[in-house]
Amino acid sequence: MKLLLVDDHGPLRKALREGLEATGTVQVVGEAATGREAVARACELDMDVILMDVQLRDPALGRKAMSGVAAAVAIRRERPRMPVVFYSIQDDDEYYREFRASGILTHYAYVRKSNYLLPSMLIPLLRDAISGRSFVDPEIEDRVQEVRSLDEQSPRALLEPNELRVAELLAQGMTNEQIAARLNLHDKRAVSRTNGRIYAAWGLSESAVDEKVARARATLIYTLNRMIVWDEQGVAYVQNRKGEWVPFYTSEGEAASS
Repeated sequence: MKLLLVDDHGPLRKALREGLEATGTVQVVGEAATGREAVARACELDMDVILMDVQLRDPALGRKAMSGVAAAVAIRRERPRMPVVFYSIQDDDEYYREFRASGILTHYAYVRKSNYLLPSMLIPLLRDAISGRSFVDPEIEDRVQEVRSLDEQSPRALLEPNELRVAELLAQGMTNEQIAARLNLHDKRAVSRTNGRIYAAWGLSESAVDEKVARARATLIYTLNRMIVWDEQGVAYVQNRKGEWVPFYTSEGEAASS
């Protein structure tokens, strides 16, 4: 199998190359450290499959760096259904969300590095991807479904487009007058009315006793894109992965992670 190896960690990439070639079934025909490099190499190499890390740091682009998923999508525009095995240690919701939205249907695998530590364990995945079969690590599948569930419960999904835009500007700290000017509204009272719709959709009309509190809470909900409820004492609660309402902040004042 002729393989393009994509990983931003040099020593790991070297170890993977040596391990894969030691199996006698893989020839690494090229390497890349960034998404941009992966796309460029994939367009010029004769290869059968790609082993792709999901997080690909790119010093030149910083936070705008192309992920492994984005690189795979770009590669498949030029080389349809190019087999890709995603090999990742990341557990960030955004990567699962990006993968779910990518539309990749066949000729792939998506696994955790921790579950496939030996290069020889990757060989069946590479072969299956080439054959058109697909596999998702059960742990990753659980997280993808979890992210899907979170997205379906997204407080932003409860707003109409114009309300979402107002919520975005409100979260940036703009006043009603500034929001009205930004949106070219003739009557700034339209912003106040829209705020009321936002508060109602997010259950803030009942729990927030004044406009300042409601704005602060709406800002938090919009920024985190997570539904939060407050009790009469002002304690914030969020749902954990089991669907249970738990305090958002710990006793030490840190935000709960789940």
